[in-house]
Amino acid sequence: MYDYIKGLLIETTPTQAVVEAAGIGYRLEISLQTFTDIQNSKEVKLYIYYYVKEDVALWYGFASKEERAMFMLLINVNGVGPNTARMVLSSLSTAELKTAIVSDDVNKIKAVKGIGLKTAQKIIIELKDKVAKGADASTLPLGAMVKDPVAEEALGALMMLGFSKQASEKVIGDILRQNSGSNVETIIKLALKRL
Repeated sequence: MYDYIKGLLIETTPTQAVVEAAGIGYRLEISLQTFTDIQNSKEVKLYIYYYVKEDVALWYGFASKEERAMFMLLINVNGVGPNTARMVLSSLSTAELKTAIVSDDVNKIKAVKGIGLKTAQKIIIELKDKVAKGADASTLPLGAMVKDPVAEEALGALMMLGFSKQASEKVIGDILRQNSGSNVETIIKLALKRL
């Protein structure tokens, strides 16, 4: 899994950026928040998230790890896809969104175009504890964090063995918190004892 891309900012719009790295132009979907941060830059470093679903494969780029982490939290809420998450992060800064979630401000979230009352309530219910605890990549379940290659490989192996993604992610997340720096083999062995 790639973590970031660093290179020349060739083109930018409020929704997309083209970054050239090693002679290749990467088109990234971005939020208005990221656009504001990078629009006058010549060289950028964007944290990325690769989204694949059936016939769609898109790269999302973020000016900060914090914004990417919030994006990943949002897309794990049932009914919130990447475009909706990007719309939320274009309408509210990461700090404003966290405040709205923690303070149960349904109206602030509902004011985002495309977000109805039920979705706003779901975002608050599902994310309040994670945001209140200051969730970041080390405290989120694997599915809601930036996946490192070792954890991702272990997850793939466990799923091929027939274990559910959700259960495997939880166990891998626990293992990595207790034994950071474990290799794939160690993670799988420990996970098999717990699953």
